[in-house]
Amino acid sequence: MNGTEGSGAYDDGPEGGRGDGAAAGSGRPPRIPPPRVSVEDTGRPLPDLADLGEPAPVALDLSHDVLKSLLGAWALAACSAAETAAVEDHLGGCGPCAEEALRLREAVGLLHQPETLDLDPGLRTRVLRSCLDRRPPRIPVPEWAAPYDAETARLDALLQDFGDAEWHAPVRLRWFRGDTATSRRTTVAGVIAHLLSVDGLVAVALGLDDPLADVVEKDEAAVRGPGGRTEAFWRTSHFPPTRSVRGPWREQSHSLVRTVSVTGTADGPVVPYGDFALPLRDAMLDRAFECWVHAEDIAEAVDYPYEPPAPRHLNRMIDLAARMLPVALAERRRQGRSAAPSPHPVPAGTPGRSLRLEIEGTAGGEWLIPLDSPGAVGSADHQVAHVALDGVEFCKLAAGHVPPEEAAAGQVGDREAIREVLFAAAGLSRM
Repeated sequence: MNGTEGSGAYDDGPEGGRGDGAAAGSGRPPRIPPPRVSVEDTGRPLPDLADLGEPAPVALDLSHDVLKSLLGAWALAACSAAETAAVEDHLGGCGPCAEEALRLREAVGLLHQPETLDLDPGLRTRVLRSCLDRRPPRIPVPEWAAPYDAETARLDALLQDFGDAEWHAPVRLRWFRGDTATSRRTTVAGVIAHLLSVDGLVAVALGLDDPLADVVEKDEAAVRGPGGRTEAFWRTSHFPPTRSVRGPWREQSHSLVRTVSVTGTADGPVVPYGDFALPLRDAMLDRAFECWVHAEDIAEAVDYPYEPPAPRHLNRMIDLAARMLPVALAERRRQGRSAAPSPHPVPAGTPGRSLRLEIEGTAGGEWLIPLDSPGAVGSADHQVAHVALDGVEFCKLAAGHVPPEEAAAGQVGDREAIREVLFAAAGLSRM
């Protein structure tokens, strides 16, 4: 320091401490107070918190206008304890404010619904059914085509609010080739292109336009069967499929429903699928089944809930798969993929060894599956095995989404016959 003796920057206070301030007229700066000493540093015992008791509430004295302005926060339970007490005390003596508070509480109850605000995917179907019950359409949809009509409508409702991100979300199509699980990566738009391509088989059989007409004209062999048609559509597109594919698919599905509604009979043309063919009634049911399966693939890709079909429609899909199992079993034997012993010769139309397939749930039922020949008749007297499956689980098995070894099935009887039927069910799947 540069000061002289007796003119230091600070004066000493009592007991040799620093002064509490500058001397009057000295021009000295005020002193900096030392840090306050905490009670924890004195060595003295701290007070017991239990002895402090509850702090006494501080009553608020608020005007009528202020209390009225707090009603909204009070209804939302956003007031402090003191404000809540003041408002509730005021409501006991102010009728207009009490009525306003009641209205606000009811409004808050409407804002906090316990259920999701997302529309039920089956709402459209229920509304249409209710309307049609009151006023039947001039040209009703045949009962055997109703599953296709319902499933395409549900999928279309799922797609309507999709943005570009959802349309390009990755989707993996899964099915069984032989006894091996396989898959194909695409997008949501690619799945709709796949449905458009395969539904085109039914459209051509009904005399409607083929969405792959240009490709078929150039190379008919390249578009044989559902898989070939889909690969050809993907390959010949100038760009990867986008949201623009929804319009053609939607219009084609509407045309199919209108056409079968006008004809009004299931005894229509046979629909070729390449290696096999299906009657029109079964082809429409097959397309409804695939529409539902791929709609679930899409919903899973965008993390959106999707319900199974209505029980009466799901039952028909299960029935179609059960009726196709004998042919699938024969195909496994023809290709040498069956580990079961050689079947007993059974003349067509006569009873043979059978497996009882029991499907549980509201869409369930029982089917006797002939094991030795597609022409044989299922017989309870010749039953050698019994399998029980949930309806949705069985459909996912037939769609190739559940491996046969992992199917949650109740099994009794011939284990080899049960294994063959489960693998044959998985073999019904295709891209």
